[in-house]
Amino acid sequence: MTSSADRSAPLVARTPGELRRALADAGTTALVPTMGALHEGHLSLMRIARERARTVVVSIFVNPLQFGPDEDFDRYPRDLEGDTALCAREGVDVVFAPATGTMYPAGRPAVTVEAGEMGARLEGASRPGHFTGVLTVVAKLFHLVRPDLAVFGEKDAQQIALVRRMVADLDLPVEIVGAPILRDPDGLASSSRNVYLSADERASALALSRSLEAARGAAGAGAAAVRAAAAAVLAEATAARPPVRLDYLALVDPATFTEAADGHRGDAVLALAARVGSTRLIDNASLTL
Repeated sequence: MTSSADRSAPLVARTPGELRRALADAGTTALVPTMGALHEGHLSLMRIARERARTVVVSIFVNPLQFGPDEDFDRYPRDLEGDTALCAREGVDVVFAPATGTMYPAGRPAVTVEAGEMGARLEGASRPGHFTGVLTVVAKLFHLVRPDLAVFGEKDAQQIALVRRMVADLDLPVEIVGAPILRDPDGLASSSRNVYLSADERASALALSRSLEAARGAAGAGAAAVRAAAAAVLAEATAARPPVRLDYLALVDPATFTEAADGHRGDAVLALAARVGSTRLIDNASLTL
């Protein structure tokens, strides 16, 4: 394996065979799974991977299994050339960018990784089947890349909890590393979908991060106060122009994503999802009550 210091651009593998050849002498390997449209949040994951492994692999694949019929699969931003340039800047060794037919040669797979009860809550309730699609593609990527560790962003808190559960339940030999949420200077959590927002929509969307800050300020007063503080900010945002339309706001156990009781003490995650215009955004904050 040629190190990133010896060349300016990563190898781009489009098939499992090309990937195997690229990783023939990989040593300790870190995987950063993405759907492309890379932004600073993704780049922060690559930096963590670079610190931990000899070889860094970034997968770029817009996974149709995790999109519902009325979601944005067709318009999801795609820019492999630009994404590869960003990977080069971060010293990535291999970009794995398979076609849909390469990942799913027989079409939708008959055997998938079911997300269970945890995958039916919150995001799973709003997007039925989403996490089955996520876990199925992640399991395939783990099999193809065989990484020692994989880095996921904590903005997708329920996703990373489910990946950890899959790894534990199926005895997969990979360490899951969580990376802190990266925020734009105005406080909005970095996301590929932020490009959909108009200037006015983005201004309204800042209510999400403000609600989480309000919740952090109330953490010492307990679960009910946390929920009330966040809900008050979001209620005001429903009257904004354009309005924020709340999907869910939930204070949950970070390992199981079950609702935290009013008397809960210890670690919790306040998770939310909302629409601004046609764009659906998620965010969360880790709290200690």
